[in-house]
Amino acid sequence: MTRIGIVGAGAGAAAATNALERTAPDADVTVLEKSRGVCGRAATRRRDGTVYDYGANYVKSDDDRVVDLLTETLDTHGLVDIEEPVWTFAVDGEVSPGEDRDDHKWTYRQGLTQIAKRLFARSDATVHRETRVERVIRDGDGGRGSGETAGVWHLEDADGRRWGPFDVLLLNPPAPQTAELLLSADWESDVRGRLVDAIDAVPFRTIWTGIFHYPFELETPYYALVNTDKAHEVGWVAREECKPGHVPDGESLLVVQANHEWSVDRYDEPPAENLTELAALTADLLDDERLREPDWTDHQGWRYALPEDGVARDPLQLAEADGLYCLGDWVAGEARLHAALRNGLEVAERVADRR
Repeated sequence: MTRIGIVGAGAGAAAATNALERTAPDADVTVLEKSRGVCGRAATRRRDGTVYDYGANYVKSDDDRVVDLLTETLDTHGLVDIEEPVWTFAVDGEVSPGEDRDDHKWTYRQGLTQIAKRLFARSDATVHRETRVERVIRDGDGGRGSGETAGVWHLEDADGRRWGPFDVLLLNPPAPQTAELLLSADWESDVRGRLVDAIDAVPFRTIWTGIFHYPFELETPYYALVNTDKAHEVGWVAREECKPGHVPDGESLLVVQANHEWSVDRYDEPPAENLTELAALTADLLDDERLREPDWTDHQGWRYALPEDGVARDPLQLAEADGLYCLGDWVAGEARLHAALRNGLEVAERVADRR
């Protein structure tokens, strides 16, 4: 029996555990997740009868394997499509139609977290939430880093509890957090340094997100606006009411993501001040003064929101020879939920092949 440890319960990890049910049915899989929820930045909240995806907005349908995962492997009950298009705007605020990015923009009536919840539910993986891993330990390989697999992995959490041993270890946090974890690793191998350097080189965008609810319905022909030149303070505005089952009739809920520069500059500022400024910017962009005064708000900062490039492959392959795998959208090199899911499926296949 192969013992597999996974750090992080994001979309990539969820897809991997589900695929391992088929590719390595005798594997014993343990997932350690620092938060109370699953699915990472594909996150969902509920308030006053509304459901809103406040991180990733939807999953695209331009990857056949992911389409099969959502429409064939998983129960499609509650799977909904956003019919309205995505439009664009420039730094001067001029809005233009025609950014119809894909055939489908999928979420669930209960929110995007359903993807990971359903994938984990279909696997025999044991998921331990509110368990923060702080140390990776490699035992028994004498620092070879040569592709031999005699060693095993252990994990140590913030309470000092040791998990393992694991024959294979999968790391699903964002690249900067993965690098930080590996820096503290007890892994005497030249592979570790090369891997950390490669992961450190992955650039990330920071995003501060405001949620704005209004007791009236907006009349616009689009689901969302995206800033194509990345020069406006607002990077993305989405109307959650376009997702079936998310917002009661006659109400509006906007998910507003600030651009990277604004988010970095104001990340630690008082949330109330950030929300007031974002609401004003949104009102100006949509030319609707009512949007300056939402009746309730929410917010979330994503310090490591979107990878802007992939990671060098050679260090990843060397680490995999020792039984350590990285997975997620930053490994896929594309800041998309479907890319994280696809990468999880691919990693699971490689894990099965080493058996």
